[in-house]
Amino acid sequence: MPSREPELESSLLRRARDGDREAFAALVLRHRREALQVALGFVGDLEDARDLTQEAFLRALSHMHRFDVERPFFPWFYRILRNLCFNFLAKRGRHGECPLVLERDGGIDPAGAGVSPLQSLEASERGERIWQALCTLSPEHREIILLRHFRDLSYQEIAGFLHIPRGTVMSRLFYARAALREALESRLGKEGPTLAEATEAS
Repeated sequence: MPSREPELESSLLRRARDGDREAFAALVLRHRREALQVALGFVGDLEDARDLTQEAFLRALSHMHRFDVERPFFPWFYRILRNLCFNFLAKRGRHGECPLVLERDGGIDPAGAGVSPLQSLEASERGERIWQALCTLSPEHREIILLRHFRDLSYQEIAGFLHIPRGTVMSRLFYARAALREALESRLGKEGPTLAEATEAS
């Protein structure tokens, strides 16, 4: 996760909780890029991701008076955004469109956003296939893969984000990797990218 200036963040949170709109706007500026990456990882479309991110910040604002300022902001906000994305995916259907634009430099850019959570993938062709395979997973499995392998969160950090035990994180990740492996093999056969190549699993 990007580093934050704890004292400034804490001050903004206290002011925002007390109704300071400018303080909340400053929080939005600090977290909107990260929020957009999260939404894009779920829904795969830039415009949808922007709409969901905006709606999540509006909902956060309406509930800010309940926020515990002793806790970090983004994990709390993440759960709001996550629920919106899950509801969106349920309405769209699990196997809905998952747009993807390949950049000239060989990178991978879902929906042409330029802020892809998959930007670490090296080969555009392999990256596209992996991304499309991810889009076939359940939202819960896609989420755990994205958090662990593309956002590089620890098991403990993921547990905090999702409010689940560390053991549940490990179990869910195991099944998510298996589902991704099956999705890749169904598209590419045994000669396609391995799961280790897809996720650098550790």
